Amino acid sequence: MSLYGLIRPLLFALDPETAHRLTLALLEKSFYSNSAPRQPVQAMGLEFPNPVGLAAGLDKNAEHIDALARLGFGFLEVGTVTPRPQPGNPPPRMFRIARQQAVINRFGFNNVGIDEFLRNVARASWKGILGINIGRNADTPVERAVEDYEACFDKAYARASYVTINVSSPNTKGLRSLQEKEALEQLLSRLSGKRKTLAQSHGKHVPLVLKVSPDLEIQEIANIAAAVRRHRIEGVIATNTSLTRDGVAELKNGQEAGGLSGAPIRNRATQVLRRFSDLLKGEATLIGAGGICSRADAREKFAAGASLVQLYTGLVYRGPRLVGECVL
Repeated sequence: MSLYGLIRPLLFALDPETAHRLTLALLEKSFYSNSAPRQPVQAMGLEFPNPVGLAAGLDKNAEHIDALARLGFGFLEVGTVTPRPQPGNPPPRMFRIARQQAVINRFGFNNVGIDEFLRNVARASWKGILGINIGRNADTPVERAVEDYEACFDKAYARASYVTINVSSPNTKGLRSLQEKEALEQLLSRLSGKRKTLAQSHGKHVPLVLKVSPDLEIQEIANIAAAVRRHRIEGVIATNTSLTRDGVAELKNGQEAGGLSGAPIRNRATQVLRRFSDLLKGEATLIGAGGICSRADAREKFAAGASLVQLYTGLVYRGPRLVGECVL
């Protein structure tokens, strides 16, 4: 049995958010490392040492970059970060559904704000590929959301290997409306325009990635793919968490409000990934996320068109060994 297998029962006896904080604290204080095979992937103008990354949400404040880098990831994505600090939704706000290897969370972008977040990034010694996931403050009106994304993009640009535009979390009211045709057009137009200025002033080109919902209809996927192509967005993460309750509705915690992640959304997320692959035909890098709990799950994402994959909920149930499994 792995070390994580030994301590998991103790962690699962705790409230999930407490266990989350404790796990990261233990990781900081330990010398644990988990090497993964080198399997380079060229994508978005970057070379990834291997195609398995950490999804945003696990290290919201970029406080644990060096510790997480020791787990063998080919890249890390931190955040979601907003312009101003915010506490997020009141706890309890994270719920395990162990029978289905699932989690429901309604954190609501709790974070320290972009300035403190970037100070944390600057303190990290790891120099690998770092994605910074940006969002809108909960009290910013939807019609002014673009301003929040621009503010974060402007400040994060110098430190980021790529920047992810999060318009798909279900836990900030109105956020998913930014995936709608006109709103997304405005957002991507403003950010791609701002990038031209930032690229000149910083002397580097930072790829933009769009993180989408698994709950999209076919026409919505088509509209988003067209906008990605039109504004030359380099990547799409498919997908975020789901508002569906497939496979968990009758289980304890299955009706809690928030986004469902883990094994129950795997098929839904892969279907969305496959549709983007069919529409974009290699014009943007696809990053598969959602329900990866085994090597076979990662293989399924690659077969559906992903060049890279990201893990989060699978780590809760399988621990760090999942990283190396998914690389092979």
